[in-house]
Order: sequence, then structure tokens, then C-alpha cells
Amino acid sequence: MNILAVDTTTFAGSVALLRKTKLLGEFNIDSHATYSERLLPAVDFILKAHNLKIKDMDGFALAVGPGSFTGIRIGLSTVKSFSYASGKPVAAVSTLKALAWKLRFPSSRLLCPILDAKKGEIFASLYESKESKLQEIIPQGAYSPDHFFSLLPAHRIIFFIGNGIDTYREKIFKYFKDKARFSRQSPFIAYEIGLLGYELLRKKRGVSAQQLEPLYFRKSQAEEKH
Repeated sequence: MNILAVDTTTFAGSVALLRKTKLLGEFNIDSHATYSERLLPAVDFILKAHNLKIKDMDGFALAVGPGSFTGIRIGLSTVKSFSYASGKPVAAVSTLKALAWKLRFPSSRLLCPILDAKKGEIFASLYESKESKLQEIIPQGAYSPDHFFSLLPAHRIIFFIGNGIDTYREKIFKYFKDKARFSRQSPFIAYEIGLLGYELLRKKRGVSAQQLEPLYFRKSQAEEKH
């Protein structure tokens, strides 16, 4: 099964090509350049490197959010067009779950992906890794940092990952002190999107282009003004 995986939810965008769970290639770039400039060239490069075309994909995996509204929309419209053109399904994957997936571990471990949602909020959730599987403990959503951190078990070691760490590191230390662990993993998640997407596609849980929806958790600035 050939899978093209795409993440455009943060500045650390990435595209990955997988054959089932095997990574064939990955294109990563952390840039403020718009995805309208860099996404299609990245897809074209990674497919040509393997002498493949969109029609050769068995399915697609997409990070549908939360994250940048503009980035999500560009990723959504691009992958929808791939799905329309090929007739192949799309696996919709959460950005937060993909971040947590980077830290999964066989023994019990608390994993906390955090994205800076701006406006004094974070997109966040809490997972527990058990036998390399993830159980959602605190639901994904948009939270005020203080409210979210107050929900976490301060007596347990928690592994934090995501760009929200840069903004709220001091606050995390205030709440969790020596129980906080900060990930040094790269911010690029297209491979993890592909792995999670493969499981969905394998179980026939992919959706059509018409059914594909973003995961926002709150209204965009334009919608709020309107």
C-alpha cells in the first residue's frame, strides 16, 4: 500500500511517502513561506524520486488539525484534489495525536502534545502510552494554559512535545517542576501521520474527498470578525 502523508498544520511542514509502515522518503522544511509555494513542489519531488504519480497512491493521510487555519485549509484543499483525481480514500489524522505518537513507549508513560494557538490559548491533549498504543486521557481541544495544566496529574512524570513548549516552558516548570520532560524530537510529523493513516486505511476507515473535514476547535479570526 503506497501512502502519501501531508502535514501543513504548523510552520514545520512535511510530506512523507510510505509503503505500508516503511518510510520511503520524507521532505521536511520549517519555514514561514506559504504552503501554496512549497507544498506541491515537495510532493512532486518526493514522488518523482520514486518514479511514482498520484494515481499510484493507494490512499492519503492528512493532518487535519488543530493548528494554523491557513495551513490546514491549504493541506485540506490539496489532498482533496488528490483524492478526487485518484478516487482513493484519505485518512484524517489529528496533529496532536501524531505528535504524541513520536513519543510512544511500550511501558506506561504520559504524553502531552501542546501547540501554541495564539491569543493566550493552546491546543493540547494528554495521552497515556501503553504497549505502544495511545489512550486519550484529556480530550483534545483549545484551552487556556492555566486551565489545561491544572487538569494534568502533577505527581507523575509528563513528556511534553510541540511548539507550545517554547512559549509556555516557564509556566510548565511552575506547575510540574522536576516532573516535566521536554522532547528533543523533531517537529516534523508527516511520517507519524502516515503511520496512523495506514492503520485507518487498513481498517477501511479512510474517507472520501467530500467527507474530509478540518479539526479546528475554535473559529478563525475571519469568522469571529464576521
